[in-house]
Formats: sequence, structure tokens, C-alpha cells
Amino acid sequence: MELGDAIFTRTSVRYYQEREVEEEKIKELIEAAIRAPTASGLENWLFVIFKSSEAKKKVYELIAKGMIEYYQEFGLSMEKIEKLKKRIYGEKMYRAPLYIGVFMNKNVRFLKGEKFDLLEFVWSVESAAMAIQNLMLKAVELGLGTCYMGVANFEGIEEEIRSVAGLGEEWYLVGLITAGYPLREEKPRKRRKDFEEVVTFV
Repeated sequence: MELGDAIFTRTSVRYYQEREVEEEKIKELIEAAIRAPTASGLENWLFVIFKSSEAKKKVYELIAKGMIEYYQEFGLSMEKIEKLKKRIYGEKMYRAPLYIGVFMNKNVRFLKGEKFDLLEFVWSVESAAMAIQNLMLKAVELGLGTCYMGVANFEGIEEEIRSVAGLGEEWYLVGLITAGYPLREEKPRKRRKDFEEVVTFV
């Protein structure tokens, strides 16, 4: 598969087969992730594979809680919230054979001093985010689907996911990714903005 094919066919997958992801493919995902650029060469990332039944159940429940909170804050009616719950709990939306938490260690940094606190944090998040993109594109090549779960960073939820991972407060969850074999074929959605709207030359 060409890189362009992976980029333009990648899409968010929300429904998965119950089929497990092979250990070799998990390894390939992480090996692709850690080829991403990393600020100051620190590689202060950690990839937590939530694979046991107990861990997956806890993470799934936290995703469901976050999704409901998200749409409540968005102002969705209770009727639509109930439909969302049906999709999550009845149709198993976001229930994946694998969840990957991408964390970065806030205590590992290159520049010392309070004046660089924010900059070092941003650099570390950017490094982990680039690793996530590598991982998601590699997943396309391997016939896997993924979805980035932003709700995992809601207050309270991020802390609980970190607890499930057995990590201390120095670790920050940059992203939680669902991964597995798609239940059905998903087509990428067209972007709302075209080239001219998102680019400026100076």
C-alpha cells in the first residue's frame, strides 16, 4: 500500500469485529508510532495496550460516560442521548478488541526552568500526536480500523484511565485510540474545507 492510499482511505471506525488483533500487528503499530519525530530526542512517550477483558471493560465504560457527557454539553436532546446510549450499549459502538493509550511523561524534559514549562509540555504532546498519526496510518495498511477518542481527556475520565493503566500523575494521556478489525466497510468523509480555505502563502 502506498502512503497516499493510507492517508486518503483512513477514517474513524466505530464498530469492530470481535476478532482479536494479532500480537505481531500490535508490535507493528507501535514500531511505526515510535518512528515519529520526538522533540529533543526525548522519546518520553508510553503506549499502554489495554487488552485484558477487565481493562477493556473499564476503558469502554469510561468512553461511554465521556461520550454521553460530551453530547449533553453539546446540547443534544434527551431523546437523542437515549439513541446514543442504545448505539453504545446495544450496538457496541466503540467496543474494540484493543484500546491504546498514548501517554507522555511530563517530568522528562530538555529545557529546565518554569519559563519553559508550557513549551516543553506542548513539544511532548506534539511528539505523541505525531506518533498517534503514524500508528493510525499503519493500521490502515494492516487492515485495521482506529478511532481517536477525545472524550478520554475529560476531567475525571483521564485520571481514571491513567489509574487503569497503573500510572502516576507524571503521565499525561495525549490520546486514547480504539483499534481492531472493522465490522463493515467505512468510507472517508469529504472534508468541509478545501485547499484554498486552509492555506495561505506569505
